[in-house]
Amino acid sequence: MAKRKRLEAPSADALKEIEEGFARETSATGPLGPMPPIAKIAGEAAAGASALSAEEQLRAARDSADADRYRRALEAGLIVQELPLAAILAEQLARDRMVVSAEEMEELKASIRAHGLRLPIEVFEMEEHPEEPGARFALISGWRRLMAFRALLGETGDGRFATIKAIVRPRGSAAEAYVSMVEENEIRSSLSQYERGRIAVMATGQGAFASVEEAVNALFHAGSKAKRSKIRAFAELHEELGDLLTHAHQMGERQGLRVVNAIRAGMSGALRRALAAGFAAGAGQDAASEWAIMEPVVERAEALEKPENAPGRPRTSPPRRTEEGDGYVKLANGITMMRDRDSRGYYIRLEGRVVNSEMIDLVMAEIKRLLEPI
Repeated sequence: MAKRKRLEAPSADALKEIEEGFARETSATGPLGPMPPIAKIAGEAAAGASALSAEEQLRAARDSADADRYRRALEAGLIVQELPLAAILAEQLARDRMVVSAEEMEELKASIRAHGLRLPIEVFEMEEHPEEPGARFALISGWRRLMAFRALLGETGDGRFATIKAIVRPRGSAAEAYVSMVEENEIRSSLSQYERGRIAVMATGQGAFASVEEAVNALFHAGSKAKRSKIRAFAELHEELGDLLTHAHQMGERQGLRVVNAIRAGMSGALRRALAAGFAAGAGQDAASEWAIMEPVVERAEALEKPENAPGRPRTSPPRRTEEGDGYVKLANGITMMRDRDSRGYYIRLEGRVVNSEMIDLVMAEIKRLLEPI
């Protein structure tokens, strides 16, 4: 009987060598020969296949689509967000509304306290503000609602008033932001003609528009031609007297247009002097007394605009003025300049020993340069 050979377990080095050889042999071939290409593709697909069930895969696809839609809606400003009050800068844009009555504000606060905010405000994301490092958003519309929330937070300390519902609009031009603000206030609450003219001037001053004319046409594009013409007139009123008037937003349309006509008749200086003197004397405490200060000057301007001669009467020269004032300027070189108006329009008269045809030609050329469009 043959002697059995005793088996010995392979060493660790031997096992490693066997495994490496097996891996080399089976890397490109299977145990039955070379691996077919289709088998290789199937293997790779199986390795990359999800272990999720069909239902779970469908749910994941829906979640991905929902996330994509949410992201697009958020970028388009269609999602209402909760923003901290401290992150919103209310005065980045000049506001069109000048005053809000205390009664209106109390009613709004009571409604918010009882039912919450029904309509979100509108903001846009801005660059970091140097004076307000925590502010990330600038207010477009909803100034009263934002002010009501700030007041409620200060009065109650209630955390639910520390944030406000807001729609973050895509960042656009300053002109677009002003249009959005004005359109909302035109729909929700009527602005006075003075407030309309004022915001056109202020938006132009902040560089949103190249001119007041362009601002009026853009901000009030839905208004009639006559309405825009009146707004431009009140814009002129704000430019000339806005720094002195306190109750201009309460001025009636007819009163405002009469003041504008006086300004155009050259009475701007007289109006400013009358207002300054009236305020110094303690007048102008309300809209009625402020108008009472301006009315005499307005009536003087209206008297100048009336034809001096009725039809059929002999033509007479206007009364000669001897004291410097509105429409009459005496220069140091002895020349006097007088501005006046007749039935055909305005005219300027120059008098003095040094006035000659050459000087008049120079003055005419300079006036031509000033009046001609660039």
